[in-house]
Amino acid sequence: MSWSKRYSGAAPQRVNKWLAQEGVCSRREAEALIADGLVSIDGAHVEDVGRKIEPGQTLTLSDAGKRQLESAFTAVLNKPVGFVSAQPEPGQTPAARLITQANLSGQSATIPAKDAKLAPLGRLDQDSRGLLLLSDDGVLAKAVIGPTSKLDKEYLVRVKGQINDKKLALLRHGLSLDGRKLKPAKISLVEERRLRFILNEGRNRQIRRMCEAVDLDVTDLLRLRIGPLKLGNLHEGKWRALTPQERAALIAGS
Repeated sequence: MSWSKRYSGAAPQRVNKWLAQEGVCSRREAEALIADGLVSIDGAHVEDVGRKIEPGQTLTLSDAGKRQLESAFTAVLNKPVGFVSAQPEPGQTPAARLITQANLSGQSATIPAKDAKLAPLGRLDQDSRGLLLLSDDGVLAKAVIGPTSKLDKEYLVRVKGQINDKKLALLRHGLSLDGRKLKPAKISLVEERRLRFILNEGRNRQIRRMCEAVDLDVTDLLRLRIGPLKLGNLHEGKWRALTPQERAALIAGS
C-alpha cells in the first residue's frame, strides 16, 4: 500500500528533507527513491532530487517504493550474556552470529548474508542480556538511537548492596557521568535486590556506572523494552524479524 500525505508547511521544502522529517526514510534514501521514479507530487513523477514540495501539494510514495524501504533487515534478538553487541575485540563473540536459521523463533524469515553489516540499535554490553535490535535500516537507527529520539528503554537490574531512599533519589535525579548531568530516570524497587530502570538516554554502561556511584554492584541486567517494542516471550538466544507494524510504531514513537 502506497504512502501519501498532504504537505501543510508554510514554505516550500525539499522533498528529501520532508520525507526524512516525516520518518519515512533518510534523505539519501529519498533521493534514491526519486531517481527510481517512485515518488510523485499531485500525480506527477518527481524527477529532480532537489525538487521542493509546495504548501497544499500531496506527495505519494508508490507501493514499490514502500516495499523497497521495508526490505531493510532488522532482527529482534534476546541476547544472552557472553555476546557483544558491537564490534568484537579479539576473543569476543558478536551477537550477530546468533542470527541463524537454527535460532529463528516463530515464522520464517530471510537470513542475512554473512557479510551483512548489522549495527546494534542501542548497545548491550557483554555482561548484559535481553532485547537487542540488529539492523541495516538507517531510518530505524535514527528513530531508536538518533540524538532526537524520544524512545525510552526499560531494564530489570539485580544488585548487591543496601538499597535505601537516598540512593533511589540520587539514581532518579542527581547523578552526573563524565561531567554531564544525567536526564531524570524512572527507577523503582521491584523486590529486595531488583530495580526497574526506565531511561531516556543511553550513555556507555550507564546503569552499571549509576549503580557504582551509589555503592551498588550490578549482578544481572536485562533489557525488557525499547519504546513500544517489548522482549515478550522471545527465548534467550533466539531472534525474529521486526514486523512492518513494529517498525512503524518505533519510528512514530521517536
